[in-house]
Amino acid sequence: MGIFTKYFLPNEYVESIYHIRPEHLKSKGIKAIITDLDNTLVGWDVKDPTDDVRNWFERMKENDITVTIVSNNGQKRVESFSKTLNIDFIFKARKPRGKAFRQASHLMNVQKSEVVVIGDQMLTDVFGGNRNGLYTIMVVPVKKTDGLITKFNRLIERRLLNRFKRKGLINWEE
Repeated sequence: MGIFTKYFLPNEYVESIYHIRPEHLKSKGIKAIITDLDNTLVGWDVKDPTDDVRNWFERMKENDITVTIVSNNGQKRVESFSKTLNIDFIFKARKPRGKAFRQASHLMNVQKSEVVVIGDQMLTDVFGGNRNGLYTIMVVPVKKTDGLITKFNRLIERRLLNRFKRKGLINWEE
């Protein structure tokens, strides 16, 4: 396995969080989710959780799966979104650095093997999760528009995805 594959290839790739079922996670021994916020749960410009997002969080809770939002965004954005769901959060996480991933795992009182990282970015969510020995699921971004840094990241992601496709490591479409 090459370095790009080891660090940037997610364990799974799904269309949205709604394709991630608690039963599937539990069958893998997953007890906790570290999820990104912007363009993973809702569009970056959507202030509050949608009813569908609320229902997804409720299904996870009913199945004893703890969720923590870990975002590179600022406190005001992450806190207001997370508090309406009554869940823990970490803002200005500086993903892909490992501190926030370790902090979230500690908050949820779980081992690495019991955690999944869900996000829409290969260079922050997947790289950070893989680097820290966590299971990773990448989702298609909720919105097609991004901030400047994320636009740059998406260019690199496209190159990595094309590389993985050429090597037969993935069979999904963007």
